[in-house]
Amino acid sequence: MPLKTSWVATANSAETPFPLNNLPYGVFSTDGTEARCGVAIGDMILDMAAAEESGLIALADDPLFDVPYWNDLMAQGPAVWAALRERLTALLEEGSEARETVEPLLVPMAQATLHMPFMVSEYTDFYAGRHHATNIGTMFRGAENALPPNWLHIPIGYNGRASSVVVSDTPVRRPWGQLKGPNDDKPRFAPCARFDLELEMGAIVGVDSDGPITVQEADNNIFGYVLLNDWSARDIQAWEYQPLGPFQAKATATTISPWIVTKPALDPFRVDAPAREFELLDHLKDVGPMLYDIDLEVTLAPDGKPATTIARTNYKEMYYSSAQQLAHHTTAGSPMNVGDLLGSGTISGPEKTQRGSLIELSWGGKEPVQLDTGETRNFLEDGDTLTLHGSARGDGYTIGFGPCAGKILPALDDPYKR
Repeated sequence: MPLKTSWVATANSAETPFPLNNLPYGVFSTDGTEARCGVAIGDMILDMAAAEESGLIALADDPLFDVPYWNDLMAQGPAVWAALRERLTALLEEGSEARETVEPLLVPMAQATLHMPFMVSEYTDFYAGRHHATNIGTMFRGAENALPPNWLHIPIGYNGRASSVVVSDTPVRRPWGQLKGPNDDKPRFAPCARFDLELEMGAIVGVDSDGPITVQEADNNIFGYVLLNDWSARDIQAWEYQPLGPFQAKATATTISPWIVTKPALDPFRVDAPAREFELLDHLKDVGPMLYDIDLEVTLAPDGKPATTIARTNYKEMYYSSAQQLAHHTTAGSPMNVGDLLGSGTISGPEKTQRGSLIELSWGGKEPVQLDTGETRNFLEDGDTLTLHGSARGDGYTIGFGPCAGKILPALDDPYKR
């Protein structure tokens, strides 16, 4: 599919992340205005509340876009999602007769503040990248026991905290927690010393379901995707994760990018999952290309200093797709709700430069990562800004997500001081 041209000139560059082919959904405000829904096009944002109020967009009896979230639109279902995309394309494409009416409703992106694009109902994070799981398993259990027997049969996951999901550019404070002391049975309470990132994609559920659904139904129910950084306190995790897995180590924050990129924008980039070592059970089998060819990059910038690219990989390195994760999530009867967020799990490739976390890049802190500033990192330091970037390259156009960034603030001096 080639570039679709728009009368918004900045949307027609091969490098802009927001061409007419994309049309991602976000929430924005400007000085003195309330946050409301917007659609990115080039370097502008179409004010969806204003477009709806003017009658340019009419999809339901009640307003959908005068609120600071996209959940109301999601709840309308896939037919309305498709109708909106078709209408937006008609309004913004080159030669549109609506240009004179639409143009006053565009807001320069440089003047806007971006907010959480949707209300997160619940959050589940998975452990579904084989290279990452193999690296972590090798570090802690040896290469011969890197993957547990179940890993190649089901997408492993845990239920996280929806309340700590934040939008890009929200600062993240270093957590306190119980850390293992010299003796395994005597912990100490202290700030995390091994704070880490995890490069992930997040899938947003747009359709309620009550009971098991197929992989195809799950794929149909996904509204769109965001970049996701699952901040991880590795030393807290090392003490607490047995026998029930991550808890406080993953509760500090999860950062997402500000724009929801919808499935239709990503459809041209669908790719098959990697070859299976074991055939999956029927309820998890692939039903076609379920992953996406999305280039991913992680940069680290020490406080006030230039950024260094520390990793480059691709979403197609995943072993399980978001649709398989969602389908598996429903097998025990768990209802899934509009606004549920599924983290993919850390996305790493086979090469060292493709590892999506510092614990992998530094091999547990034994091989420090060299920065362009001359500094090194085993894990994150106060003042560091971590930024995830993602893009899919088409024929003369780019599908982007906007940056997913967070700066590390020092731990509180005393978390219980009142």
